[in-house]
Amino acid sequence: MSSPGLAAAASGSDVPMGGSTALDAEPDAAIPTVRLQVPRGGLAVIVLATVAVVFALEWAQSFVISLLLGILFAYTLNPLVAWLERIRIPRVAGSSVVMTGVVCVFALGAYSLQGQMQTILDRLPEAVSKLSASLASPRGGQASTMQKVQTAASEIEKATSQAAETDPKPSQQATRVVVEAPAFKLGNYLWANSPGVAGLLGQAAMVVFLTLFLLISGDTFKRKLVRLTGPSLTHRKITVHVLDDINESIQRYMLMLLATNVLVALLTWIVLRLIGLENAGAWAVGAGLLHLVPYIGPGVAAAGIGLAAFLQFEVLSTALLVAAASMAVATVVGTFVTTWMTGRIARMNTAAVFVSLLFWGWLWGVWGMLLSAPITVIVKVIAQRVEQLEPVAELLGD
Repeated sequence: MSSPGLAAAASGSDVPMGGSTALDAEPDAAIPTVRLQVPRGGLAVIVLATVAVVFALEWAQSFVISLLLGILFAYTLNPLVAWLERIRIPRVAGSSVVMTGVVCVFALGAYSLQGQMQTILDRLPEAVSKLSASLASPRGGQASTMQKVQTAASEIEKATSQAAETDPKPSQQATRVVVEAPAFKLGNYLWANSPGVAGLLGQAAMVVFLTLFLLISGDTFKRKLVRLTGPSLTHRKITVHVLDDINESIQRYMLMLLATNVLVALLTWIVLRLIGLENAGAWAVGAGLLHLVPYIGPGVAAAGIGLAAFLQFEVLSTALLVAAASMAVATVVGTFVTTWMTGRIARMNTAAVFVSLLFWGWLWGVWGMLLSAPITVIVKVIAQRVEQLEPVAELLGD
């Protein structure tokens, strides 16, 4: 979310909000670093401060997650707002139009996929039962040990019932009452958990409004930060270059995430449609969302798609082939597209990305796993431009 207004802010002049700028073509270009005045302390102070930050992040989980989502969405949508501003649409109007369009797209997509998601949830217990029966079935016509035990138990029960029938004492006929569990309904579940759903909707509304306000504000906060660096014109110009590079790198990474996840969803939908899998649209959307989680997400998506294929075709080998096709799509996109684009933006260490996934997943659960990769890239990009944080960038780099 960079702007030519930053350059004017470096000289102290007032500039209009909004706009865009052409930044350096490569993020690894020779850009000066900014020195922060960090107080020197012992190792114990650093450890205590780190522990305090971790506890603060866990305590303020709802607020921090909403803030991060708003910032990431603002970075992703800002190029569209900047384009509308270039064609002489005011930034306030452009931001409102973009956010309204995004909310409508999400609402329409959720409504159109509601029936498919309900069908998947209704058939999930049946799929698990069939898969368990298939895995427990004998191979080559030979009965398994468990089946032999079950046969012996049935014979004992039959003999006991025959002995009871020869008893001269009259016995009353027992009535068996079978209570069937009601089928899972998504609407009933949401109604039963209405407080949690209301909280989730409230948090989503906060993210939407925060994204809107960040898009409207444009470069306001960055220009204020430039002025706070001091009266020296040299320091202001260095700060402008650093902020521009950070903003451009983060924005490129968010656009890369959007492009790759949409590509995964589209290719998965095409493959599942060619195979003939039911509810292909819902499974494709799920695969695209789970692709945000490094390593684990594609595996979970492949397992769910394979389970759905087994329920439909009732052949384990076919289900495994469908799951393998889903994994192949995620692997091809991740290996060729994501790796190539990430390499041009922020060269990341694979082990560091996985450790980050474990840490943020432990701290925030599912939300932490979804946000771990963007957080790690943001930390690395900022650390590359701040002199005192260069060891962190070295640890996260490849």
